[in-house]
Amino acid sequence: MPATMTIAGITAKEAWARKRRLAGILIAVGLGVAFLAGALTFGDTLTANFNQLFSTATSGTSAVVRSATATGRGITAPRPPIPASLLATVRGVPGVADAQPSIAGAATLLGADGKAVGGLGPPRAAGNWIADPALTPYRLATGHAPHGLHQVVINQGAATAGRLHLGSVTTVLAPRPVRVQVVGLATFGRAAGFGGAPYVAFSYQGAQRYLTRSGATGGTAALVSSIQVSAARGVSPEVLAARLDRALPHSVQAITGAQLTSDNLAALNSGFLTALRVILVVFAGIALLVAAFSIASTFGILVAQRTREAALLRALGASRGQVLRSVLAEAVAVGTVGSVLGVAAGLGIAQLLKALFDAAGFALPAGGLVVTGGSIAVSLLTGIVVTTAVGLLPALRASRVSPLEALRESAATTSPAPRGRLAAGLVLLLAGVGLVLASLTGTSTRTLSLTGLGALGTALGMVALGPAVARPVTRLLARPLASWRGVSGTLAGRSATRNPRRTAAAATALMIGVAVVTLFTVYAASLRTAEVSGVSGSFTGDIAITEGGFGGGPGAGGMSLGLASTVSRIPGVATVSGLASGQAEIGGQSESVTAVPPATIGQVLNLHVTAGSIGRLGPDQIAVSSIQATDRGWRLGTPAALVLPDGTTHRVTVGAIYTSRNLVGDYVLPLPLWAPHTAQLTASAIFVKLAPGGQAAAVQAAVTHAAASYGKLTVADRATFVADAGKAVSTVLAIVYALLVLAIVIAVSGIGNTLSLSVYERTREIGLLRAVGQTRAQLRSMVRLESVLVAAFGTVGGLALGGFLGWALAEAGARSSGLTQPSFPAAQLILIAVLGELAGVIAAIRPARRAARLPLLAAIAAD
Repeated sequence: MPATMTIAGITAKEAWARKRRLAGILIAVGLGVAFLAGALTFGDTLTANFNQLFSTATSGTSAVVRSATATGRGITAPRPPIPASLLATVRGVPGVADAQPSIAGAATLLGADGKAVGGLGPPRAAGNWIADPALTPYRLATGHAPHGLHQVVINQGAATAGRLHLGSVTTVLAPRPVRVQVVGLATFGRAAGFGGAPYVAFSYQGAQRYLTRSGATGGTAALVSSIQVSAARGVSPEVLAARLDRALPHSVQAITGAQLTSDNLAALNSGFLTALRVILVVFAGIALLVAAFSIASTFGILVAQRTREAALLRALGASRGQVLRSVLAEAVAVGTVGSVLGVAAGLGIAQLLKALFDAAGFALPAGGLVVTGGSIAVSLLTGIVVTTAVGLLPALRASRVSPLEALRESAATTSPAPRGRLAAGLVLLLAGVGLVLASLTGTSTRTLSLTGLGALGTALGMVALGPAVARPVTRLLARPLASWRGVSGTLAGRSATRNPRRTAAAATALMIGVAVVTLFTVYAASLRTAEVSGVSGSFTGDIAITEGGFGGGPGAGGMSLGLASTVSRIPGVATVSGLASGQAEIGGQSESVTAVPPATIGQVLNLHVTAGSIGRLGPDQIAVSSIQATDRGWRLGTPAALVLPDGTTHRVTVGAIYTSRNLVGDYVLPLPLWAPHTAQLTASAIFVKLAPGGQAAAVQAAVTHAAASYGKLTVADRATFVADAGKAVSTVLAIVYALLVLAIVIAVSGIGNTLSLSVYERTREIGLLRAVGQTRAQLRSMVRLESVLVAAFGTVGGLALGGFLGWALAEAGARSSGLTQPSFPAAQLILIAVLGELAGVIAAIRPARRAARLPLLAAIAAD
């Protein structure tokens, strides 16, 4: 025990003496853990905030009566309406205190500037105003309930965002334009709204007229979305729901308000929240991976520089186990401190993530941070385990030091990498590349999984081979420096090539960071190229009218198809064809569908039909993309069950198979089949074909004028519409770049830390150079150029690795879904290369300054 304590004391003293160098490890650990903690905390916060919102929405509702079937996926999955006549049945069930009809729909509220309130954020909800406070979370703050067909109540958040007030007259798109007067402002509980979602409440008569199919067509059978029920005193929600179920037809169900909240949260978690968490955790993993390489590099050099210390301990009687435990204890201590700092920083990152999504237009529910013990524990444990794991190899190396090493002049190792590591690296690289190439010839089910496995093998192989290729590559990269910067360039090249293991270790973190950025850049460019190419190849019209809604872009909108009729009467217009979108169940699976008018769609779109004819689709036929047809084993004439939004079931057959999916997705229905079965018939896009001799500019101006009353729609000519097809990818890529900046920061920190250790290791060499005439400026230049060489080595490797994997991923996506087309954006890749070199310049600032400040005589006398 005394020997252990002595070794521990010596280790602690040596670690404290190198505290400035250990600070680099703390930074790497802290940054990696910070993003993980921020991602987990952000996810916990969103879950808690949505939980509170949904709980508030159903807090006074004992039971909800609704259709027993859903014809879509997710929290907004459509359910068939139920007859309003069931209201009398519900009110007659024992234990019912009150029951109110609820009509739920979508409507876009236009603000004072004529723009849609809500931007690209939450869905725009509408319904009927329910006066009973026990059955609605909305509370009238000012004004009065709506009456008639043209009065509405809106939530305070929407009023503020749209600069509307009591008495304002504005337009609501439901989807046809309706001029309304704001007669009331409401709160959602005590909040200004449901998250950031705008809400419009009509009277019951207004909601029937504008939000239901029966009201739009003048039908006599009134329909509602659900019936909200409150229980009498002493009756539990479960008992009330059971009584209602017994009194209702089999196609209708009664569930408790708590069950509705649970269902909504489950749907949200299975879709949006889970996907968001996965994305954030993946980026956190990337940051931790880069941090791990930085930590390994720093620990490896630290332990190498303490070889004599370890040898002296062995000479004094310390066992290998004691040396091993002392180094591991140092790694655990550094990992613990760095992880604690990272968790604290992660809380700030969680707030930044929230602000980042808000700035991008995806408004999320407001609320304070929710910090859970599980997320904190996972973050701390991950940081400690990663630091300890990467410190294990240097610790083993230190424990194997012979006592005779204490007699050597230098403790720093310049030995090449072990042959076993190089052989393993070569095997991994060849196997990884082989798997990637083999995956491109596999089936769609195996393609992406094999690509991912091959990518991992390729990356690990390149890391393992780093020391073997570092010397020849850096020597090649150093040649221009020798002729450009003379002696400083020559010395920098020799320093970088002298110890290839150190050079490779310093460059690995940057290589991984650059590889990830390059991979996403190539893949995003491929997606964008494929989208633009696909839209260009399928859109044959002259003018496109689109509306950005939830998610933005075509396919998300809520335009009225009545606009198509208006536009068709403009002189110079030959054909107008609108696309309606929604969800339906096809062959037992919930799918997104697009409904088109078969007679005119062929004049504005070329879907590259390979079998059948979309123009001749009958009322009992659908068209399917070739990819879905292959996956499902369908061909012309194959029957399938189709369940439409109102619950109606049709037996349809495949009437056409096409390849161009960019604008219509995988399933196309004839509009006459779709229209009678959807509550609100909306257009996701309207395409216009000019008549021969039509003046494009004049017609576009007329179309823009006609669309003005339908909100701020986008009216674009063909060239603009095609060019804008990849905008959504660019927006997502901007968020990706912002999230990946952290990985590059960690990489820069790793290079700077390694250079600082290298300067310490070469203190005597630097002193001798100064003694033979090297100036401080030349010394600083030499260190900076060495950093540039290290960064160049990492950047070149990262570009090669990321470019290859990005190409492979794009090829895999093209083969499995047809959504990508491999593309290498030269401008972005050059920019990445420049930024990689800039990382080297930044990383060298502090080490170069420290090297230049070393006292000459003390440096020469250094051991």
